Amino acid sequence: MQSSASTAGAPAAPVPRLAMHFASLEVQDNAARLGMWLFLTTEILLFAGLFICYGVYRFLFPEAWAASSRSLDLTLGTVNTVVLITSSLTAALAVHYAKTGKNKAVAVQIFLTLLMAIGFLVIKYFEYHHKFEIGTLPGRYYFYEGIQLPGAPMYFTVYFCATALHGLHVVIGMVVLAFAMVRALRKGDFGPNNYTMVELGSMYWHLVDLVWIFLFPLLYLV
Repeated sequence: MQSSASTAGAPAAPVPRLAMHFASLEVQDNAARLGMWLFLTTEILLFAGLFICYGVYRFLFPEAWAASSRSLDLTLGTVNTVVLITSSLTAALAVHYAKTGKNKAVAVQIFLTLLMAIGFLVIKYFEYHHKFEIGTLPGRYYFYEGIQLPGAPMYFTVYFCATALHGLHVVIGMVVLAFAMVRALRKGDFGPNNYTMVELGSMYWHLVDLVWIFLFPLLYLV
């Protein structure tokens, strides 16, 4: 009897609302995951265009691109890489805790992810600020005296386009994860039957991390 009473008094596991055009929650969740995968594919295609531009112009101006790459701050770029990779770990842990219904732990892990995202953007701000000061700017705004080679302005055009677009994705990912954190704190929404939102937000964040893993060696190392 005690066991039955305690079970009856325990809070019910959160269950998401089933939309009328889905046959079951499982179908609804699978549709959401498929939609996210398709969306992430389009995002990869978006960045692929920038990678192609990078490859073409590097082939045309190898000396200028090598010199321009060496002008970047490798230390700041490396720190940002470590920060972003670590943030992917905390985002994955948020999904793990969401599956087990530990909403406070979900909120903590997302909060840590957001802190590291802010750190990433702050470091990127200092990098941008330095480039504006010395004149390593895109296209016709380039006035840096240290590298006067054909193709250097185009390198920084690609640099700013790629990193600014990536930074925009970081901000979007932060908004999505922050919304999930609020839901975890205020409503305790997540549990074994309802963790898709955290999972999809984490998938998007992993894309942000993956894109930077490609951008870092291309811009800072190659």
